[in-house]
Order: sequence, then structure tokens, then C-alpha cells
Amino acid sequence: MKVGIIGSGGREHAICEKLSNSSKIDKIFCFPGNAGTADLAENIILDLSNFNNIKNFILDNRIDLIIVGPEQPLVDGIVDYLEKLDIKVFGPNKMASQLEGSKIFTKELCQKFNIPTAKFGIFKNKEEAKKFLKSSNFPTVIKADNLASGKGVYICNNENEAIVAINEIFDGKFGKAKNLLIEEFLDGEEMSFFIISDGETIKNFGTAQDHKRVLEGDRGKNTGGMGAYSPSRLINKELEKKILNKIIRPTLQGLTELGSQYKGFLYAGLMIINNEPFLIEYNVRMGDPECQTILPKLKTDLAEIFLACCEKKLNEVNIDWVNKKSLCVVICSKGYPDNFEKSIEIDNLKNITLNNNDYLFHAGTEKKNGKIYAIGGRVLNFVSLSDEFSIAKNNINKKLNELNWTGGFYRKDIGHKVIE
Repeated sequence: MKVGIIGSGGREHAICEKLSNSSKIDKIFCFPGNAGTADLAENIILDLSNFNNIKNFILDNRIDLIIVGPEQPLVDGIVDYLEKLDIKVFGPNKMASQLEGSKIFTKELCQKFNIPTAKFGIFKNKEEAKKFLKSSNFPTVIKADNLASGKGVYICNNENEAIVAINEIFDGKFGKAKNLLIEEFLDGEEMSFFIISDGETIKNFGTAQDHKRVLEGDRGKNTGGMGAYSPSRLINKELEKKILNKIIRPTLQGLTELGSQYKGFLYAGLMIINNEPFLIEYNVRMGDPECQTILPKLKTDLAEIFLACCEKKLNEVNIDWVNKKSLCVVICSKGYPDNFEKSIEIDNLKNITLNNNDYLFHAGTEKKNGKIYAIGGRVLNFVSLSDEFSIAKNNINKKLNELNWTGGFYRKDIGHKVIE
């Protein structure tokens, strides 16, 4: 079987690595991939917004299954486009992808189906939003409605910070903004909860804790994610039941009533307060770096899971996991999430030794003339599995020392809440 993976990040390298171990798969293409996927697959440079070109490549190369990694093509409707041509594709359709594509769509769904979430207001212009601030309690949360690569969320401690957030969103920092959301601040602990669905059956796909802020101590600007650990320290049987019954199932039922079935990964970003879950936001794909943290623990053939989802046979597949803890540290280009230099060579990669429980996933990298260069903000992901988070962290630290890359930086406190 031939498979195509759309995307170029650490998530896509992790998916590619897992699929490369499947006996069902003969060849993998990545669109466009990175320096890491280049060792496992054929990287193809295609404009991801040109669905026609993607379709032609799929048909010309007789690709049997497409996996969509990032959110933008999903929100733009690539699944609907390919399915009309009888091409097997793993991921939610355009309507279901609104769960991530529009925070307001999700909030209104929560309201209609009594899904626990923060109280909110929707504002169409700067004046309305700033007027509302006069009667707001701080801290408050301000969000761009549209896709913002994990960065369009502001936690504002006072009116001045809130005004900056409103101005930046309406001035187009995250693309054209028709609306923004102002939400109450929920004071709890965050958790990422994943399921996989074929439109009828849902199965759990792990939990994680992401570290979004750029600086140690969870300070500084929001990023796409500086590291993660799995499982979340908060998960327990009672909480899992509440998440599925109060949040996941009502959401999927709501989509069904709107005429859409959910197929793919669904990632619920939650706030847990006294063992009660509240939905912060949905992502309609695996998280990044949560995917890199969770997938190494998967024992079941990932190709079998993807095919079962496309054929509505997920109920026939047992998803088995290694009973280990997993930690991931992301290395970023200096300057990220603001301006950073590109095309910086990463030497010493050949010095890295990985044992069976260690992984190195590439993100913003490319290979040129046998050398590897950093071309993105988030560059590499070191992952280690162990019986203890502290041992996984020590393993990663050794690899970071072996790499000794002066062009990048990383957070030294990933997993601080689970490591003594």
C-alpha cells in the first residue's frame, strides 16, 4: 500500500516513523515533509492550498491513503474534495473542522448542547470589545476566532493588556478578523485529551500535558508548544468518564445533528477544576508536540487504525499501548516565537545515539547537499519513554548535550509538575 502524509512538522515525522514500521505499507510520500521524513519517505514539494495538484499527484502515483496532519487543509475542505474523487483520506471534513476553524462555532455548539466551558462574549469590532472590558473581571482571556497556529490566545491581567490583544487581533495579526471572543479566566490545570473516531465508534487515544509558554516557569508568549509529557498527571477513571460523557459525546452528537459525522483525531484542550472538565478549545488533528509524545507508546499498527477509520471498522480494532511514561522536549530557533534566523546548520546530529526508547523527530528542518538546516521556529523534538518521567528527562538531557546546538534553545523545565 502507498500512503501520503500532508504536513511538515514533528507530528508528521512521528506519524511517518510509525507508518514506516507497518507491514502493510510499501511506500510513503510526504507533502512537503522535512529532513527527518526524507530518511523514511519521498518528500514532495506541493502547494498545499492547490487541491487540484495534490489530487493529480495522488492519482498519478496511485496512492491508496492520505493522512492530513495540520489544521489548515482540513479547515479548507481537503477531505471533502478528495472523498468526492473516491480517494481514501483520514481526517475530518470541512463542517466538522469548524470545531478548530472557528472558536465561535465551538462555543455556540457548547451552549446548545450544555457542554461545560468558560462563559464568553462575541464581539464584532474594537469599540464593542473595549466597552465590555469596563465591566470585566481580570484576568480575562481574549481569543482570535480563526486559526492562529496556537498563538491567537491572550491571557490579560489588566485593561491595558486586553486593549493590546483586541487591537492586534482586529488589526489582522492572525489574518482577517470578523469577530473575537472574550472569555472568563478558568483557574485550574490544563490537560490534552485525545480520541480517534470513524464517525460511529470512538476510542481513546491518550492524554498529555503541553507546555505552551516560551519561557521556563510557564512565562512569556504562547507558542505552538515547547514540550509535553504523557500521560497527564490528572487523568483518572472518573475524570475520563466525565470528559467522554459531558464533552466528547455531546460534541459528536451535535455535529451529527448538523449533518456531519466526525472521522479522524479529535483533541480536546481542557481545564480541570476539582476533577471537573471544562472545554477550552478543540483541535481537529493530533497536537504537536503531543503527537510526538503519544505515538511512540502505540503498539497497534497505525496503518491498520487509519484504514479502519476510513472503512468504518474502528470497532474491530484493539488499540494497545506500551505501559511507559513519555516526555518530549522541543528545540527552537533562537528568537522564536518572534523573529528568528533561518537556514542555520545543525551540526552534531550524527553524534546522537538513540536506543529503543529514544526518538528524535524533525520539525522545521531541511536537507541540502547532505547537511541539515533549521528553517522553522520549532526545529527538533527529543522524546524518551521510561518507567519514570525523571529518567526520561535525564535521557533527553544527555541527547541535548550530545547535540550541543548553539543556534537553538529549549525549556529546561518540561514536565516540572511530574518530576520531583
